Amino acid sequence: MTGYFKWIGAGLGFYLTGFRLYGAFFGFLIGTFIDNFSRAASFLNENQKGGQGRQQSFRSSQDIFDFYQRQTQRYDFPTMLLALSAAVMKADDRVMKSELEYVKAFLQQQFGNQFTTSHLQTLKTFLDQPQALPIQDICNDVRTRTQPEVRVQLLHYLFGIAKADGTVSAAEMQVLQRIATMMGVPNMDFTSVQNMFQRDTESDYKVLGTTKDAEDTEIKKAYRKMAVRYHPDKVATMGEEYQKGAKEKFQRINEAYENIKKERGMV
Repeated sequence: MTGYFKWIGAGLGFYLTGFRLYGAFFGFLIGTFIDNFSRAASFLNENQKGGQGRQQSFRSSQDIFDFYQRQTQRYDFPTMLLALSAAVMKADDRVMKSELEYVKAFLQQQFGNQFTTSHLQTLKTFLDQPQALPIQDICNDVRTRTQPEVRVQLLHYLFGIAKADGTVSAAEMQVLQRIATMMGVPNMDFTSVQNMFQRDTESDYKVLGTTKDAEDTEIKKAYRKMAVRYHPDKVATMGEEYQKGAKEKFQRINEAYENIKKERGMV
């Protein structure tokens, strides 16, 4: 009967207050509260049952995506993280403990009490499927639901998973490139984030989206452009869970610029 209390409440409130609209309004609010409470209790009961050793298995990638869509209606952004996390973790056909710990630590820190064992069950469901995850469908969904700045944040987080065991393998890099392309992340942003995790002699320049043979004035211009592009204020309205990654990327950009200035003797 969940979903009907708001209408029952509206009817009772309208009747009990002598057929006044404010009575219907307050009755509707009370009924809505009861409906929401009932849904939460039902959802908690379902999670408790599902966590008792039962693991879902799907016959096709479409079945997995249907499961993903049902979960996003409950968790929204965390489920996007979990689905793409699983794609990166499965990229080289082995799920490392260090990767799992990275995901758990990140979600616990970013979402606090909103992160529960049910999220880990969702991650396990994605990881345990023998079929290929429907990355294209998931990325299309992420692309329609999120701003470009958030998608770069998500890519930064996924690189962190790949690097959790110390190196980013070729298979992981291939999956990260696919995900970035499907989410509509520009190649310049992909290269910048990549070089925050995979360092070489030109990484500081690549982080700024420029090259080692650029003039000092071009370096300063590139830095200002990237500082604006990656400033944490870009995701300030999206909630605290997005801030850590934004600040980390912004710090990497500043570090890259300082390294180049020191190398060149720039002022």
